Amino acid sequence: MLKNVFLRLVAGSLAAAVLLAQAKAPTPKSQKEVDALNAMIQAADNDTRIKAANELLTKFADTDFKGLALYMITNSYNEKKDATNTIVYGERVIEADGKSALGAHARIMIATSLATTTKEFDFDKEEKLGRADKLSKEAVEVIKTAAKINPALTDEQWDAGKKGYTAEAYIALGMTATVRKNWAEAMANYKMAAEADPSNSATFVRLGAAQVSAAKYDDAIATLDKVLAMPGQDAVILNYAKAEKEKAVKAKGAK
Repeated sequence: MLKNVFLRLVAGSLAAAVLLAQAKAPTPKSQKEVDALNAMIQAADNDTRIKAANELLTKFADTDFKGLALYMITNSYNEKKDATNTIVYGERVIEADGKSALGAHARIMIATSLATTTKEFDFDKEEKLGRADKLSKEAVEVIKTAAKINPALTDEQWDAGKKGYTAEAYIALGMTATVRKNWAEAMANYKMAAEADPSNSATFVRLGAAQVSAAKYDDAIATLDKVLAMPGQDAVILNYAKAEKEKAVKAKGAK
């Protein structure tokens, strides 16, 4: 499934691989390379995409699309919840194409992986969380001036895409604050994420959960009610929102 902002913006185009970074004029050097690019773009699942991207990098070592291929691998490992490989390949994206939107999102994926795998009593907790924060903040700055990933996009579409990336960066910052149990910082970052992308109901659930932890029960109930009122929500999101609201109501009643 093509889940993230980048893949949603390019999915469905047979020539997407060629269009992705025309601002820098990368060019496939043969029809075989075009075929390899399209195989990677059109892969039906993460394992197939990883295999196709690695084949591209192996068969066409001088490809202009190295950053894209590495990004595809990173994103696929991220969707597979393989934090180790997400971090390894994400670093390679940054090295290959660090000033692009792909480099920005690679930073966010690394930061999110670090936040989700860092535990409260890890000896290197602050080292990992500090690195995650640094990458998230870099991503916010990079995306401000990043060129369109597909020149066929309208300015409005690209603006929406950039807001989606920015929201993900603030979510990552909220996640590291949550690991630290710094609820004020977590709430502030989740609010920034919600402002950037108000369509992401999961962000509001994270905000509501942070408000519960901060004993801001009225705020939490109001936030979670927004999620429960959103049409067509995923069942997992709704169940989580209901559970957090129940916690808020119970805790408020016990005061």
